[in-house]
Amino acid sequence: MKQFFSALALVMLLLAPSAFAKSQYISEDLFTYMHSGPGTKYRIIGSVDAGEAVTVIDGKQDGYMQVIDSRGRKGWISGKYISDKPGLKVRLPAMEKELKTLKAALNSAQQDADTKQKGLVESLSQRSTQLKELQSSNSALNQKLIDAESEIRELRAKIDTQKDDLLMRYFMYGGIVAGIGLLFGLVLPHLIPKKKQHPRGWA
Repeated sequence: MKQFFSALALVMLLLAPSAFAKSQYISEDLFTYMHSGPGTKYRIIGSVDAGEAVTVIDGKQDGYMQVIDSRGRKGWISGKYISDKPGLKVRLPAMEKELKTLKAALNSAQQDADTKQKGLVESLSQRSTQLKELQSSNSALNQKLIDAESEIRELRAKIDTQKDDLLMRYFMYGGIVAGIGLLFGLVLPHLIPKKKQHPRGWA
């Protein structure tokens, strides 16, 4: 029975660190020493590099925490050198990956912006060309309208002149016809011979 309780205690002792285990990181110093116990009075069993991940298996005792490092060594490290934040060794690759992604997104956005800007410039150039063509066409149409109005005025003036000339001709022709009629009226009686009158009493 005593052996059973001893085995049970040993199993619980082995399981307890796993239940308390928590991944944390060594803070950004060059390295920190790992001691065999919770304090500097215990011997140094190695060192852990800055930023390295460690598994905390026991809470603080005299400011120290029991950890297991990446090489499987178990020891105690001062709690002031343990942080919840990953070190640069862990964060740097993620930051570089994120930076690469952001650069790619920025480059893509810049290309889209350049493409849109190029399209806008081309569209603006086309609009400017069309506007110039419309202005030129409008100027030509205005000139044609001015020319047409001037020609219409000239034609109207000619028509008015022709009307006056025609009216004068009518008056002239009418005067000539009247004069000829008057002349015939005066001359014609002299041209027609008169019948001779016989004396009365002649059979």
